[in-house]
Amino acid sequence: MTVGTFDAWDAAVLISILAISALIGIYYRYTGGKQKTTKEYLMADQSMTTFPVSFSLMASFMSAISLMGVSNESYQFGTMFCVINIAYWISTPIAAYIFLPVFYGMQTTSVYEYLERRFGQATRLCASLAFTVQMVLYMGIALYAPALALEAVTGIQKSTAILVIGLVCTFYSTLGGLKAVLITDVFQSFLMFAAIFAVIAVSGIKAGGLGAIWQVAAERGRLEITEVSLDPTVRHTWWSLIIGGMVTYLSLYGVNQTQVQRLLSVHNLKSAQSALWWNLPILGMLSFSTIFSGLAIFFYYRDCDPLLEERINSRDQLMPLFAVDTMGQYPGLCGLFVSGIFSASLSSISSAVTSLSAVTLEDYLKPLYKVIFKRTLLDSKSTLPTKVVAFIYGLICIGLAFGAGSLGGVLQASLTIFGVVGGPLLAVFTLGVCTTRSNQRGVLLGFLLSLIFAFFIGFGGPKPQPQTLSFSTSGCANTTTSLVAEALRLATESSSPVVSEPHYLWLYRLSYLWFSVLGFLIALVIGYSASRLLTYFKWADNSQIYLDKYRKQLDYSLFAPVLSRRWRRQNEQRAQSIQDETFTKLTEQ
Repeated sequence: MTVGTFDAWDAAVLISILAISALIGIYYRYTGGKQKTTKEYLMADQSMTTFPVSFSLMASFMSAISLMGVSNESYQFGTMFCVINIAYWISTPIAAYIFLPVFYGMQTTSVYEYLERRFGQATRLCASLAFTVQMVLYMGIALYAPALALEAVTGIQKSTAILVIGLVCTFYSTLGGLKAVLITDVFQSFLMFAAIFAVIAVSGIKAGGLGAIWQVAAERGRLEITEVSLDPTVRHTWWSLIIGGMVTYLSLYGVNQTQVQRLLSVHNLKSAQSALWWNLPILGMLSFSTIFSGLAIFFYYRDCDPLLEERINSRDQLMPLFAVDTMGQYPGLCGLFVSGIFSASLSSISSAVTSLSAVTLEDYLKPLYKVIFKRTLLDSKSTLPTKVVAFIYGLICIGLAFGAGSLGGVLQASLTIFGVVGGPLLAVFTLGVCTTRSNQRGVLLGFLLSLIFAFFIGFGGPKPQPQTLSFSTSGCANTTTSLVAEALRLATESSSPVVSEPHYLWLYRLSYLWFSVLGFLIALVIGYSASRLLTYFKWADNSQIYLDKYRKQLDYSLFAPVLSRRWRRQNEQRAQSIQDETFTKLTEQ
């Protein structure tokens, strides 16, 4: 396998950009309130404006895995994935006007505090633990995957990449808190765009214009957005991308601690909602440009696929390989590209570190402190423990990344858990903000059963491999190796028993986009039905949602504003009707 070059100019660009990220952390440590309170450290003192938060919302979950993965998606499977952007537009008003006002009204550091007020402490703890496991595993893969890909084609040692990204990220996240993370997210967002645009520009120059890239993509069957099959086993259709995309988007942008924490750092609700809306075009632009970058890479390798030529071990390494193959003639450009990939990892990991430190403080340390010392942990004494926790999570991230190579299946497991936990968690919050009859025991039953089911279809197997579009090696300078490999593959297939698709369990053949949807629906249906049943047999109640012991005055702050207004109006009309009837009876007497 060919290893590319990474010269002094590239190294200088990368070092400069990492240094800027570190300096931002130092700046925010010694300016303003100097991170003396947890409100400033974890919530940026609610002083942030719409602009940085909207960029941070995009950067938090557009990791290097996403940049290289979405590009690879269009290279292998075509442009069908772009339909998911419709789901983002449909879901944004739900996140902005159903969930966000409830969390903003509570002014809580941990989003899971809402679950304690709505259902009880057990629900808060279960949801918080699920989130913690989810994010810790995701941090490891978000750091490991780009380091592995970059090592394979640029020559940058994997251990070096892991240490540099991990330590720089831990440094500025621990030192500067959420303010530093938000500002570096803006800086790193521009670098992510620069990396993608560099790929498109270089390919466009070699193609003689972007039109040639589009034409080749059309000729080779890469432009595909017409799949409307109702078959749930088809990998990408309009239905799976829109419905599955909505559940995924809402689980991230509606109820995820990482994103809600950013939205609560803005000074008022209207600005927080604006940040969500402004995030849409930023996210859309990165999504479409990354998809087009896959087509740009395909144009360059259209007649000589690097995997078939055995230059790379996985198509996840395509984008870094393209960079070293084409950008070497432009001093520092390959370094800018690698900086963009590093920045995508930095933004995701720093987001995870700050959200995990907030959850650990609010959901674990403060309750434990109260049990042990019989008093509340003061805000002025919470900052140092929170910084220590953030530092520890950074080290855990580095450790997981180093161990990921020997853990094998855990890599896929970490990505799977990120998807399957989101649907059930979204259902728990939906039952909380949209219903008055859901209770803790019913919701926990639905949540746990849906997690079991989601893990079963997420981790179970065997699963069929997705069918890619065709590739060619007809233009390779030396095709002997690839021809031999292809001949061996065909010989192996012909000598092996043919396994038909029905051999796979139907649930394992489902598109991965339906996993979170099924988890959401199971948790929602079982959670609500079990709550009604338990209430009927008087095995559970909902007393915590009322402000009085007679259970007449509902705590409207726990529910979505559109429903709260309706229920408030109905209660007022009912009270007025009773008052009128009483008055009528008195006058008749």
